[in-house]
Amino acid sequence: MLSDYEIARQSGIRPISEIAAKLGVEDEDLMPFGDSIAKVNLNALERPRKRPGKARLILVSATTPTAAGEGKTTTSIGLAQALDSLGESVCLALREPSLGPCLGIKGGATGGGYSQIVPAGRINLHFTGDFHAITTVNNLVAAAIDNHIFQGNEMGIDPRQVVWRRVMDMNDRTLRNIVIGLGGRMQGIPREGGFDITAASEIMAILCLAADMDDLRRRLDNILVGTTWKGNPIYLRELKITGAMMALLRDAVHPNLVQTLEGTPAFMHGGPFANIAHGCNSIFATRMAMQFADWTVTEAGFGFDLGAEKFFHIKCRPNGLDPDAVVVVTTVRALKLHGGKAKDSLDQPDPDAVRLGLENLDKHIESVSHFNKHPVVALNRFVHDTDEEIRIIRERAEAHGVSFAESRHFAEGGKGAQDLAREVIKSVAHNKPFAPLYNLDDTIYEKVHKVCKDMYGADDVAFTKDAELDLKTITALGLDKLPVCIAKAPSSLSDDPALHGRPRDFEVTVRNIQVSAGAGFLIILTGRIMRMPGLPKRPMAEEIDLLDDGTVIGVG
Repeated sequence: MLSDYEIARQSGIRPISEIAAKLGVEDEDLMPFGDSIAKVNLNALERPRKRPGKARLILVSATTPTAAGEGKTTTSIGLAQALDSLGESVCLALREPSLGPCLGIKGGATGGGYSQIVPAGRINLHFTGDFHAITTVNNLVAAAIDNHIFQGNEMGIDPRQVVWRRVMDMNDRTLRNIVIGLGGRMQGIPREGGFDITAASEIMAILCLAADMDDLRRRLDNILVGTTWKGNPIYLRELKITGAMMALLRDAVHPNLVQTLEGTPAFMHGGPFANIAHGCNSIFATRMAMQFADWTVTEAGFGFDLGAEKFFHIKCRPNGLDPDAVVVVTTVRALKLHGGKAKDSLDQPDPDAVRLGLENLDKHIESVSHFNKHPVVALNRFVHDTDEEIRIIRERAEAHGVSFAESRHFAEGGKGAQDLAREVIKSVAHNKPFAPLYNLDDTIYEKVHKVCKDMYGADDVAFTKDAELDLKTITALGLDKLPVCIAKAPSSLSDDPALHGRPRDFEVTVRNIQVSAGAGFLIILTGRIMRMPGLPKRPMAEEIDLLDDGTVIGVG
């Protein structure tokens, strides 16, 4: 089969003005970045929706991620192209790629095969500069905090209790924990600090959760940066730099319009991690897609237990969103891994391993039902999958009373996902308004317990002494009514990344709780989750190159 680069080159890219016209975007709202990328001004959301009827929202999630890959983004793209090919009005709303994973272990985040977002090279590397703007805003806060302390510290900031960290959009494990301010009295006040990756920053989460510009400003003001020597909270508004932050985000707030290989419109905007933040594209982009199309296809990071749970509780609940359809993507290869088969033998037929791995699919179907949704199981077919293995998965889905569709979008594009599209359309009639797992008035204990029990299948939750101290502080600050954003291993339903399939008889350990008051949630850190990834032994950066004609290869 042709490489992603060769497929994209053969397919060609339509002028972005043509894609905008297909959506019905007015020329006055289009902000071009060359011929193939544009931003769409937020002013477009202030006008009445022109299309008749209700805009439908489709959430694409997946079974627990494995090294074999599930293809959630590729399936989202293929589904959107299939709806387009069936004559439906459709638009994608996806996250932007982070440079760190693109150059690290994951590679690009624009799909693959005949279900790609283009131009992949530009999108995966720098795009329209949104990540750089967010990085700059985050580090302005860090610089302002340390400058205030250096210049006399009128607010009495306790340097030991500064919770704000610097960020960069790169995987660099050596910067996770550092000492700053060394070199003499004119270089600042020495203290411990560190770096997170930009996608895990609170600024990224705030940009993606803001409902409008006023809400963006309010959320920035509400960022907790640390405490005084007396333990009183200090919020960002006291540093008086919110206006500068808004100015730096002036262009980044507008969603980016691109296209699939088949010319289906796609908004890519924001990129929060799903194990540290909420793992969904921006509210601005989702609403923009729903403004112009009848069907919006979006996704939530990692498996249903992580990204989709947060999609419902953190993105949907405060913004009046409710998906009309839910897709759970899985593969024969992934279920074999969950069934105990070795990674290097996944191309060999093994119906028994598939059967053993079905328990993971069972749990995710059950988890979807907790939200009053009727999922469609999408089998992302690989070339070595056998009909018998696929039949086993189909029969299990049917035994649960849920829809099933095999999809060949990677090899065939939209045409290969038409069966999936038809099942998704039919599933809308079976879905009810979603019911949250917990109420905001529940205690933090109750919120965490309900998610761990219903989404992960845990028997219990253990809070360390540090987490107990965090609970007392958060309650004293009056922030205990915020939703919880549980950060745990994405490769397991438990907080142990080595436990595949459907773990049973386990408890989740909460080691710390961090406050993201501006974003509007509490980060519940479990296991050994870190906010700054590292590079693998052979990073994807070794595969990337620039051709003589200016084309970037190796990032698709």
